[in-house]
Order: sequence, then C-alpha cells, then structure tokens
Amino acid sequence: MMDDEGRPFGTSPASGDLDACAREPIHVPGHIQPHGLLLVIEPDSRAVLQASDNLAGFGLSVDGAIPGAGLKEVVGGDAATEIESALNAFSAGEGPTLLGPVTIHDRVFDLVVHQVGDRLILELEVETADSPRGSLDGLYPHIQAFVGSLPALSDEESLGSAAAAKIRELTGFDRVLVYRFDEDWNGTVVAEARGERLPSYLDLRFPASDIPAQARELYRLNRLRLIPDADYVPVPVHPERDPATGALLDLSLSVLRSVSPVHVQYMKNMGTPASMSVSILDEGRLWGLISCHHGEPRRVPAHVRTACDFVGQILAMQIGAKARSQMTSERVKRHEIEARLLSAMSEASSFEEGLAAMPDELLALTDAAGAAIVSDGQAWLLGRTPDEADVLAIGDWLFAHHPAEGVYSTPSLGRESAPFEGLASTAAGLAAIAISQVRPSFVIWFRPEVIETVRWGGDPRKPQEPSEGRLDPRTSFEMWKETVRGRSEPWSRPQIEAAGSLRNAIVGIVMRKAEEMAALTEELKRSNKELEAFSYSISHDLRAPFRHIVGFAELLKEMDPVAEDSRASRYVDTVIESAHSAGRLVDDLLAFSQMGRTKLTPIRLDMNKLVDEVMRMLRPDWEGRGIEWEISSLPRACGDPSFMRSVWQNLIANSIKYTRGTDPSRIVIEGEERDDTCVYVIRDDGVGFDMAYVDKLFGVFQRLHRIEDYEGSGIGLANIRRIVERHGGKVWAEGEVGKGAIFSFSLPKRSEGDTCQN
Repeated sequence: MMDDEGRPFGTSPASGDLDACAREPIHVPGHIQPHGLLLVIEPDSRAVLQASDNLAGFGLSVDGAIPGAGLKEVVGGDAATEIESALNAFSAGEGPTLLGPVTIHDRVFDLVVHQVGDRLILELEVETADSPRGSLDGLYPHIQAFVGSLPALSDEESLGSAAAAKIRELTGFDRVLVYRFDEDWNGTVVAEARGERLPSYLDLRFPASDIPAQARELYRLNRLRLIPDADYVPVPVHPERDPATGALLDLSLSVLRSVSPVHVQYMKNMGTPASMSVSILDEGRLWGLISCHHGEPRRVPAHVRTACDFVGQILAMQIGAKARSQMTSERVKRHEIEARLLSAMSEASSFEEGLAAMPDELLALTDAAGAAIVSDGQAWLLGRTPDEADVLAIGDWLFAHHPAEGVYSTPSLGRESAPFEGLASTAAGLAAIAISQVRPSFVIWFRPEVIETVRWGGDPRKPQEPSEGRLDPRTSFEMWKETVRGRSEPWSRPQIEAAGSLRNAIVGIVMRKAEEMAALTEELKRSNKELEAFSYSISHDLRAPFRHIVGFAELLKEMDPVAEDSRASRYVDTVIESAHSAGRLVDDLLAFSQMGRTKLTPIRLDMNKLVDEVMRMLRPDWEGRGIEWEISSLPRACGDPSFMRSVWQNLIANSIKYTRGTDPSRIVIEGEERDDTCVYVIRDDGVGFDMAYVDKLFGVFQRLHRIEDYEGSGIGLANIRRIVERHGGKVWAEGEVGKGAIFSFSLPKRSEGDTCQN
C-alpha cells in the first residue's frame, strides 16, 4: 500500500531520504490531473489570475490574456452566469464544495470551489460517458441502508467492514480498505471489501514512515482524493506563481491536485492504475483512511464521491461516538474502583496497608497481572511480580530516571533498561506512580510479555534504495512476518488516567488527609464533563447530517420532475422518514446520556393516578384492539413524577406493542409492599422473549426482536433501568417465547427520617 502523496507503504527509507520527503512541498505541485481544469479568480473582480494549461483542450478560447481576463472571457457568457449563480451558494471558510453541474460549450462539468487566502479556486471536472450524472434517489437508499445497519455494529472492525462494503458497492472499486493509525502513526488494515482481482491486505501493518506528517496533514485538510488513471500526463498551472503576491498556488484542498511521480510508478507496480481515498477524522484528528484501488482506470462521478465522503463522515462519527462512550464507561468503572481503594486507605493506618488489603481492586484499576508498593526500602508484592530484590531495583531505577513524572508507563521495560530484559515473563510492561520526590516510593503495576506475530506489508527494516536522487517505489508486495517478544499489552489512556488519579489521591492522603473528598469530587466532575462532551458530540455531529438529508430531500421533492414521478417521490419520502427516525434515535440516546445528571425531585406518588395518566396518553395506541386490562391497586411510593411517568409509559407501551399479534390479549398491572420495598409488575401474553438473552434486555441498542417487526430505538428499557436504579431500586424481567413477558421493578420504602415532598 502507499499514500497518495508518493510515500510507499511497507517501506523504510534511509533517514536522509525521509528528511527529504518531509521537506518536499507536496501541497504546491504546480500541476493538476487532466480530467478537469482549474481557474484561480479574484473574488471581487472575478478576474482569472491563474489557469491550467488545458483550457483549449476543453474547447475554451481565451479572449484576453491570463492573468487578467474576466470569467466571461474565459468560459463564455452563459457559463459565467451559471458559475456566478453557483458561487452565490458558496460561503468563505467552507472546504471544497460541490456546487453542481455547469455547461460550457455543450460540455457538462462538475464545479467544485474552495478558497485559499483571498483567492477562489474553481475546479471543473468534465463529465464523461462512463460517469453519467446520477440522482439522489439512486444514492440515498444506499446511505439509508448503511445508516440503518450501524446500531447493530459494536466495534471498529465491523463498522469499517460495513463502510468498506458500502463504498465498494457505490463505486465498483476492486478493493476497499479501512486503514487505522495508532498513537505512533503506524497503520493497520482493520477492514476490507474486495473482489478476486486484487490480493487481500487485511490485518497488514505499516510503519509510520510510510505517511509523513505533511502528507497526513493533507489528508486531514482534504477528506477525498481521486486518481482515475495513473498514466495521466500532469497539466501545469499558468502562471506558476500568483501575479500579485508571487506565492506558489496552494493545492492542499484541490480535488484535481497532481500527485508525486513516485506514487504514479507505485500504482503501476502494484497493478492498480486507479485509486481513491476518503479520510476518517475524529474530532479533527486523522483516525485513518478508506483506501480504494482498481485494476484498471476508473472514474468515480462527483456525486458518488460526495456520497462516499458522507459514508466516511458517518463512519468517523460512529467510531468516535462509540469510542468515547466506551472510554467514558471505562473511566466510570475505574473511578468506582478508585473510590473503594480510597475508602480502604482512609480506614487503614497507612496508604500502603490500605492498598495491600485490596489486591484484586488494585490490579483491576489498571488491568495488571501484578503490582508492588515500594516505600522505605520495603516492597509489598501482589499477584504475579518479579521477586522482591528485582522490584526494589526497579524502584531505584524509576527514582533515578523518572522521579517526578505523574505516571510513567512502558509496554517494554527491557528496551528501556537492559538489566530488566530477563523479567519479561512477569514485568515486560510496567506502569508506575511516584508518591514521593525525595525518596523511592512508588506504586508499580506489571504485565507479562505477549508474544505477537505482526504481519507487515513488506519488510519494514529494509531501507528504500534511492535512484537518481529520488526514492523509487518497491515492486514486491509480499507479506513479511515478524515475531515480537518482550512487549506486553499496551496501557490504555483510561488505565493511565486511573493510575494518575490514584496517585493524586494518595499524595492527598499522605500530605493532607482532609482533602481526600475534594480530590474525589474533582474526579467525579471530570467524569460528568466527559459525559457532557459525549452528549454534545452526538448532538452536534449526528443531528446536522440528518437535518441536511431532510432539508435537501424536501427541496428535491419540490422539484417538478420528482413531483411528477411517483417512484422518485416515494424514494424521497423514504429518505425523509429514515432521517427523521435516525434523529429520534439520536434524541433517545441524548436523553439516556443525560438521565444520570438530571436532579431528582422526589414526592409522595399516587401510582394509580400516574398509571391512569399514562393509560390516557397511550389510548390511541390500543383503542380498538381486543385488550383486557387488569389493574390492581398500587402502593404509594416516593419518587420523581416525571421520571416514574417515563418508566410506566415505556413499560405499558412495550406491552401494547408486543401483544399486537395476540387477539384478544391480556395485560396485568399490579403491585405489593414487601419488607423494605414496593414491587410493581406488568405482565402480558404477547410475543415474549428467550430468557437466554435476558442479560442483554436492558442494554443500550440491545434488541431481541427485529426492527422490521417491532419499531423502537432499543433505548427504552435502558432508560427504565437507569431511572429505577437512581431511585435506589432494581428492575428485572422474565419471559417465554410466544407466551408473554413479565417486567418488574422495585423502589425502596422510605423510613420516617427520610424527606419526601408531599
């Protein structure tokens, strides 16, 4: 594999050549690809300052010299009017924007515009017979199907596979890869969709040197790149420099920008004369690439590329949202472990004694196999560790080389210090927190080595041989395997943060025990901020695309050709309905994420009255059906009326929904007081569920029935559990397929000393 700026994947050039690569001005090549033309204009006067040298090849005759000719003189009056009208829809500061088709001398071009400084860059990509213009009704069903499949996908690999398959379906490329960068910018192919013509690159790893920092920055700035034919002849831009400023033309955001000759030769060597890439950005950071290859020249129309870019953005948002959700959940779990450790330390005579009394919790805080507490020349050993003498030696080494770091971590201690290479079976990986800056005092976690076989896309140790002053791409693409020893599983960011948080707490206990609660409160505030950031990310990143889909689809529906075509109108209605459905899903997810932060206002609740209100609200859903209701007298409870109304509404609505296939059906609502709780039950004789999956029932997006059969977002029961647990109660369910379901929840009784507003 290879990046489209001319750096071959799977090779390691000599350091001098890498330095030359890093300095190469790849954003100002001075040329474009020949399947379009480029104009640089001054925004106010519309004077053409620079242009590609292929205007005549597209039938444009310039009545006046460039620079200085007006737009009308270059493209003709009718085309200039079309372009002027399209430019009215362009806003400064936007990235490359597709402004629709423009006709110049009976040829149709796709117009893409972006701004660099005080210059507008117009790129006109000619439409050919093999790339006919499509319509939204041909693309949105694909996007709709892709969006609809996402809630069931739980990890990066399955999301990437779905995106790769969808983009291959849209474009017809022989091979589509999803390429993920790690924290050191090494890359791995995590997903792939391909035909038989090109070999598989799945699971291959590539070193960071394959894509230099400046190339990664171009991928970050410009999400989409296409090379239809590696045999193209670059077209120069004339004049080479801006006539007013003397600056070279910055083509960072150009869709036609010419690529390095090294990359062209690489594509030929690989047998893939056509390629396309879509950048995957997570909160502005380059997460990875969707890389497409074809065994023969291939043009992808602009509207299809736009759809692929949209798929890439949706993939990026899903990956980011799931990663942040998982990270937030992991942090919360570690905060809970830390709280228990803090409690043990506060009750013990020293922090060492408190930690040593809870070995399982201390190991679970960072998912370590062993831990040691080093202080005053003594070592408390917990789990799988080196012997005491080696642990004390590690403590001395840490004090000498990393005395003031909040958290020091490495997956390969032996590479950091040769004397410890022999400890890989217990201490290949190490994470440590320094408790004191004046003496060796540490809490250290250990992990054993994990022997790993890495599949590289070529031998990363071989230097790239320069030829006539430049790097030549390799001609061999055989997989190269490496067995990696002496390394543990890497330490994740939540694990490092948890260790750092524990260090802060221990230092607080040692120095001022009275500040312990304040430190814990700050950690909880940080957790809340993370949840708020997650909610904002979902709201900001997912809502906007769905609004755009609805807005543009409604505009499309108002167009006469669509209004007269009943099939096209149905397609557009489906797009609008799906986008609204996805928006409701986002709203449900936001409600779930905010549920834990909204303040409860408990009052003494008349549950019978609350159920009556919900029944009246849901009457349109069951009126006219043969449902026999049996509602017993329900005991009063203390709770927040809004939240408890939501609980009853979800439970009763579910019973109504899942008894649709039973006629007549029977729904029973009852409650009773027990020793220290009030228990409420709703049972039905509907479709039921398999008890083997009961543990999934109350999870977010966990559905036990097909969405085609029973609508819903998969969040309602998760909301019920969160509400009930915030009230101090529990929720559970029983069911049998075809015989109905029983949902129960309990609320604790309030003692006379508790306050509950009347």
